[in-house]
Amino acid sequence: MNINLLTIIVMFAVVLGLGYAALNFYLTKKLKEGNDRMQYIAAKIREGANAFIFYEYKIVAIIGAAVAVVLALFIAWEAGIAFVVGAVMSATAGFIGMKIATYANVRVTNAANETRSTGKTLKVAFRGGSVMGLCVAGFALLGAIIVYCCFGWAGGMLAAEPAQIEVNGIAYETLRAVQHVNPITKQGYDISIILSGYALGCSIIALFNRVGGGIYTKAADMGADLVGKTEAHIPEDDPRNPATIADNVGDNVGDVAGLGADLLESYVGAIMSTVILAIEVFGHQMAFTSVALYERMMLFPILFAGVGLIGCVIGISYPLLKPKLSDNPHMELNLATWISAGVTLVGGCLLSVFLFQGIEAAQLTAAKLSIGVVTPWVCAAVGIVAGIVIGVISEYYTSYDYKPTKNISRASKEGAALTITQGMATGMISTMLPVVVLGVAIFATYALGGMYGVGCGAMGMLSFVAATVSVDTYGPISDNAGGIAEMSHLDEEVREITDKLDSVGNTTAAIGKGFAIGSAALATMSMMSSYLFAGGLVQSVEGALDGTLDIFLNIIRGDVIVGAILGAAIPFLFSGMLINAVAKAARKMVEEVRRQFRENPKILTGEEDPDSTKCVTISSQGALKQMIVPSVIAIAIPVVCGFVFGPGFVGGILIGATLSAIMLAIFTGNAGGAWDNAKKYIESGGVEGVKKGEEGYDAVHDAAVVGDTVGDPLKDTVGPSLDILIKIMSTISLVCVVVFQNFNLLKALGLTGVFGA
Repeated sequence: MNINLLTIIVMFAVVLGLGYAALNFYLTKKLKEGNDRMQYIAAKIREGANAFIFYEYKIVAIIGAAVAVVLALFIAWEAGIAFVVGAVMSATAGFIGMKIATYANVRVTNAANETRSTGKTLKVAFRGGSVMGLCVAGFALLGAIIVYCCFGWAGGMLAAEPAQIEVNGIAYETLRAVQHVNPITKQGYDISIILSGYALGCSIIALFNRVGGGIYTKAADMGADLVGKTEAHIPEDDPRNPATIADNVGDNVGDVAGLGADLLESYVGAIMSTVILAIEVFGHQMAFTSVALYERMMLFPILFAGVGLIGCVIGISYPLLKPKLSDNPHMELNLATWISAGVTLVGGCLLSVFLFQGIEAAQLTAAKLSIGVVTPWVCAAVGIVAGIVIGVISEYYTSYDYKPTKNISRASKEGAALTITQGMATGMISTMLPVVVLGVAIFATYALGGMYGVGCGAMGMLSFVAATVSVDTYGPISDNAGGIAEMSHLDEEVREITDKLDSVGNTTAAIGKGFAIGSAALATMSMMSSYLFAGGLVQSVEGALDGTLDIFLNIIRGDVIVGAILGAAIPFLFSGMLINAVAKAARKMVEEVRRQFRENPKILTGEEDPDSTKCVTISSQGALKQMIVPSVIAIAIPVVCGFVFGPGFVGGILIGATLSAIMLAIFTGNAGGAWDNAKKYIESGGVEGVKKGEEGYDAVHDAAVVGDTVGDPLKDTVGPSLDILIKIMSTISLVCVVVFQNFNLLKALGLTGVFGA
């Protein structure tokens, strides 16, 4: 019954989601592109985006193939294949999303030009964005069902077998997932390692897409702003700026392809971490002996995701099928998101009751499902609420409708130094409230459902990811549309419409970032708990009468605390390398734009077009060269440390890295967003005494542009990449711990006792 239920719900959701994405792709591409100038600019953007993504995927394919071979040989051949499946699904979703964005941008411009209607233009932009959103959820679930079917059911690894565990010297009977043995390492593994391989494949693509795309787009953006705005004093997206095309290309490879791969990875990570935790807990608690409960706890996350995708199709259809949209895009997009969330919550509640009914109360208690059959659903609902609250907090600290960003705008009257200082202070202060919300969510979900409940909270945050990604992708499509309008010399009214859509996209993106960082923290906790089980680091509680095990990692043990200190430094190292990479590429971009202005004065007079191809090449080469080392470091550090110092050291690394990365991600995202919107507040005339065209405006605006430029790599390169960093470190540690817990240098030298292991 469960297998049929899974097949029906999830496969129906996948077919529905991907079919709807294909329909929207076709309907978007069918629209008119506009005049010859618009088509020419759109073709240049499309050409640059295609060239970059193809080169990036070639590099990723080489690295991914090497990782897949290592996994297949030394961990499990099934894990190697699952890794490839995950990589293919993530890469495909990112590529399709990028393609539709490069087709939709000019069609949004043309819709604004022909209709002069915000509502009609919004529909075109959102239809294009929906393709990315539906592909993210659809391909993620498609890959998951492939792995489940091939290795779970067909391979028999979802079944349970008798096992024994020892607590306080007493052996207890329990059940565990079917074990296979690697013929090379002789180490046992189960379905959790295969699922981890799938999640790791998604993570690898996401990391390279986010890092490579982030370096590309911010190098182009910084080069265009620093010379175009602050030196030449020409508008954003001015066709005279050689870096403008590269900047628009960057929106597609960074904010669309990178965003899509990032959230697909988060989505898969949240689902798989919950499934894996159910498997690990099941095999380590002697009171947990119900095969039916074991199966249903494994099935619930992917079933809930299927329900979520169906809910998103309904929510996304609202603005697309509504005969006439209002001129309030924020309201229309919010309604699409809330409808998706509401349908997901209602369907998830029914699913939870239906799936867990009939399970004995004693078994539910042993699994720590404290409020019965609705426990997983309630935990998911807590996650959804926490994500929304974090998003609202982020909006408060980044929107120029509120005091923190207005203060940064006013500080720009005193120069760039105070702009940067005020923005840093705002970003640092903004970390406190989201962390409090995360703490409350973790406490509540753990109290309700143990670590499995925490995993359900992470899954809940991203259960309607198709809707949130659709809204997020609509933003860069609208941004590109504005650039095309500017470069095509269309009426000012057209740019006003696209700018209105773009500004709403920036606001709604704040909620998306809240879900991303919240789910990353919760999913990483779940994955870390599975790591502790798999690495033999779980300690029993003396006198436990119910036969359950609590998860403890002795933080004051030598190897753990040293690992935690090192782990806390890794996000800073990673972030610094990314900022350096952006700075190097941006420096070359600045030099090239200055060279063209200097050597050909006719560019600034508008008599001749700039050489935009050269700028696209600089961004591409800079991103592709600089993305490899930071990405490889994220993968290599936990693996190398595991084989040298053992699982306890890596456990410490995961704790330290997760804690510092959460703070850094919130700080960089909010500080960068606040600097960006402070500049826009000045441009809108919001600061008293600072009006465009009046004396002193350029100096204040220049200071704000400097702040925005400092924030660019923080909010769009560092912040989003940190989410992936902590998840990929946890995932690869879980995959490899089955080997390095027995094969590490300290153990070989007989030195593990010095750490109290």
